[in-house]
Order: sequence, then C-alpha cells, then structure tokens
Amino acid sequence: MSKTIKFLIVVALFVGFTSCSDDDDPTPLVEVKSENVVNLYAPVGGGSQQGAPGPASGEFTKFDFATGLTTTSETEWDIAFRGQSIIVNGGVSAGAIDEPTRTNEAAGYIASGTLSTITEVNTTLLNQDSEGGYVLANWYTYDATSHIINPTPGKIIVVKTRTGNYAKMEILSYYKDAPAEPDAYTSESPYFTFNYVYQPNDGVTTF
Repeated sequence: MSKTIKFLIVVALFVGFTSCSDDDDPTPLVEVKSENVVNLYAPVGGGSQQGAPGPASGEFTKFDFATGLTTTSETEWDIAFRGQSIIVNGGVSAGAIDEPTRTNEAAGYIASGTLSTITEVNTTLLNQDSEGGYVLANWYTYDATSHIINPTPGKIIVVKTRTGNYAKMEILSYYKDAPAEPDAYTSESPYFTFNYVYQPNDGVTTF
C-alpha cells in the first residue's frame, strides 16, 4: 500500500471521527429567564370581589411566560388573571362566567419556599383546573378586618406552561404600584406585581 493511500485513509478516518463527535455534542442550553412584571391589570366585573351583587364576570387577562407579555390570543397563553382568580390553560372550566376555553395542557401547584429555594419542579404535584375549582386558588389570604388581600407568605406558584416548559412565580402585590401598606379603600386593585423565572429548555425541570 502506497504512502498516499495510507495518508488518505487516515484523513478519512479523522474526518469521520470528527463528524461523529460533532453530532454527539449536546445542544447548548438557553439561559433561564428572570423577569419582573409590574401592575398587570386584571379587572373583574360584578360579584362579591367588587362588593356588588351577582357572580364575577368579565374577560380574564391572559399571560404568556415565554414572551413575558399579556395576550388576547385564545390559545397562546399559560395563565390568566381576573380579580383574585388565577387560572391555567389546562383542564376544564370551574363554571365561572366568561372563563376562557382551556386549549392546552398547562398545569400548576403552589409550593412552600421562596423563589430562590424552589429549584426543581415536582411534577407529581402538577394539577389542572377542574369543575371543583382552580388549582392556584390559594395564592392569597384575605384579612377580614382590613379587607386587604395579601399574597400568602412563603408560597411560590409553579406552572407547567402550554408548551411543556416550566415557570415559577412569586406574587408581590395585588395593588397598584405595590404599596408597602395597602389600604382597601384607597389602593387601586387588582394590579398584580410579581417576579417569575422561566425555563425555556424543553424537558428541563430545574431552574
């Protein structure tokens, strides 16, 4: 065998090995996104949430974690807000007036901890909205004396989005501009202020 042929064989083997190595390299992960949302307005008409008779009504304000924006899309939303109610885009209607149709498989649960200590999704806890109620209903506490709605301390909302990605969020305030000491009679509501972390990488359950 000539030196030229041997050289060509070595080159071919090297190129083949390099190509295989490149194919085996994992796709680089996209950086986790941390965002702050201020004064997301989620009005509600009628019902006891406004001190008026009759059931709550009006459109929900839909939110997309991937874009960090509200949306009017009937399908491309993960969670939605109306008054104190937060729903996920998965499951079925709880029977409230003007609920949007659930078009995807979003789910959620409320975890104990802080935004920094919740580092992994416990997928066994994920649930969807049902006829029995909203899976994220217990995000707040109501003070019957001051009539103030406060996010429950030490509780973090964990969400499986409509695309199968994950997010965690901490609601900071229910009142406009997040006053340190809101007043039920003078502080405007419902204006949600919250921090969230979004995991954009498919199949990754850690933050």
